[in-house]
Amino acid sequence: MDFQGFSKETSDFLWELSFNNERPWFQAHKEQFLAVVDRPFKALSADCFALVRQRHPERELQLHVSRIYRDARRLFGRGPYKDHLWFMIYEGDKHENSPCFWFELGAATYSYGMGFWEASPAQSEAYRRQIDADPAHFERLIRPIEAKKYRLYGAEYKRPKAERPAPISRWYNRRSLSVGFEKDFGGEALRESLPETVADCFEELFPLYDYFLKFFRAARSQPVEYERQRH
Repeated sequence: MDFQGFSKETSDFLWELSFNNERPWFQAHKEQFLAVVDRPFKALSADCFALVRQRHPERELQLHVSRIYRDARRLFGRGPYKDHLWFMIYEGDKHENSPCFWFELGAATYSYGMGFWEASPAQSEAYRRQIDADPAHFERLIRPIEAKKYRLYGAEYKRPKAERPAPISRWYNRRSLSVGFEKDFGGEALRESLPETVADCFEELFPLYDYFLKFFRAARSQPVEYERQRH
């Protein structure tokens, strides 16, 4: 595929969907959805994936692209359609419970980065042990990320597991952890260069991704359902 940029109509459609989240409205506007949201989003995900694979042909990377339809079993009073889309790039056969690179598109913003959303207690413990075994190495990994003003996401423990010096302290006591950028819709989202921008971000985060992947693989446990935890 060849991403040509999103358009103002992309944002407009997602805004309208958030206020008209019902099957009759969506069916009446399905061709518009396909033209201004679905096709460009799939082109973006395919182009980003191709760039990452080209840079890392030795890795067994996989791509997962979300659907606009919510799981009917988990509507919880919400409409049947998502007002945002996301894709992720990951390794292995258990993407539900491992680090991944991600991109998310909404009506007002888009964001992208890397992280993990739900670690088991064993994986969280392995993460902290890995930091404690060589805090200087971990600090070298996160210093460039901190310097570039990446946003740090993730639920923190109500009771910190331990006190650690800055900047490690911000990363240490979290049940989930992700780093990335969030931007207002417009600007580069409307340009053909977006796949390169996103892929460059992923490339910059690969050393940290490998660090995360190491402790996840060291503490395999029962996977959790990714969509339920993230959405």
